Amino acid sequence: MSIIYAIIALGALIFIHEFGHFIFAKTFGVGVEKFSLGFGPKIIGKRIGETEYLISALPLGGYVKMVGEGEDAELAEEDRHRSFADKPAWQRMIIVAAGPVFNLLSAYIIFIVIFMMGVPAITTKVGEVVADKPAARAGVKAGDVITAINGKPVNRWDDFARIIAEGKIAPLEMTVKRGASALKFTMTPESRTSKNLIGDTVTQPVVGVVAAGDTEIDHYPAGEAIARGSAQCWNVVKLTALSLLRLVQRALPLDSIGGPIMIVKMAGQQAAAGSVNFLAFVALLSVNLGVLNLLPVPILDGGHLAFFLIEMIIGRPVSKRSREIAQQIGLVLLISLMMLAFYNDIARMFSGSKI
Repeated sequence: MSIIYAIIALGALIFIHEFGHFIFAKTFGVGVEKFSLGFGPKIIGKRIGETEYLISALPLGGYVKMVGEGEDAELAEEDRHRSFADKPAWQRMIIVAAGPVFNLLSAYIIFIVIFMMGVPAITTKVGEVVADKPAARAGVKAGDVITAINGKPVNRWDDFARIIAEGKIAPLEMTVKRGASALKFTMTPESRTSKNLIGDTVTQPVVGVVAAGDTEIDHYPAGEAIARGSAQCWNVVKLTALSLLRLVQRALPLDSIGGPIMIVKMAGQQAAAGSVNFLAFVALLSVNLGVLNLLPVPILDGGHLAFFLIEMIIGRPVSKRSREIAQQIGLVLLISLMMLAFYNDIARMFSGSKI
């Protein structure tokens, strides 16, 4: 089943990406010869008008083949007005950028839908009190439910954790519910240094409690769902971009990169956890696909955008030789990255590491 869920997720995202290219090619009068989900040999196909719609054998991408794509394409004179290569650079940029932009927009919409459907939120019930830490010394016990910090009500673990993290190393008052009793404890957080998700070293206050993991569903009206979905999408975009930067800087290890096997396994896990988890996973994949394709690496959409931008600046296309060299370098980088991802996936399988 994991493979089926992965195919559904990747197929939808690839379709959205290629549809972005397709719809703006049509908007600017560029002919589209093929619209394919997947690469390689054709499995099935149907021609509608001038376009052949395909499902191909290798489901790790897709493509839209446009009339006159590439300056060396041979065209009849009457087809010149429908040629991608003959369109102004700014139109070609929009056509190319539309793919990753559609992925980012789809993630944005999915996040809004998730908040409208209802998001599992961890309650403030304490599952573990770390020995010899401020909360333990003050008298907090496992099973207590934190209800307020310094008189400010809290009922979600994220809110409680944010208040502690944004606070100072200064005495605070924690109110908890224990059975039918409301108890108050005074404690001073300790400073802890650790690595965050993107490999940065952060120092922040902690009190030494761990969530029990109990959850409740939070539903949001449309207006608040839009606000929260927008913020969540932007946060994931920033985290994705920073993660890529930290990989280049080697602040994050290269073995954190995952490939198709990891995607298949995670798709199955998130689908088993429920529709909201699976949608969140699809949105995360969509952001990654959008951001990665916007990188200025030759062979990716971002590389083509860089060529078109240079063309607009210097007033002529980048020389064919320069493009060929750049694309060869980009292809080597892309293949190397894919090989690393496959290697990491296989290494995790043999080592038994959790994904």
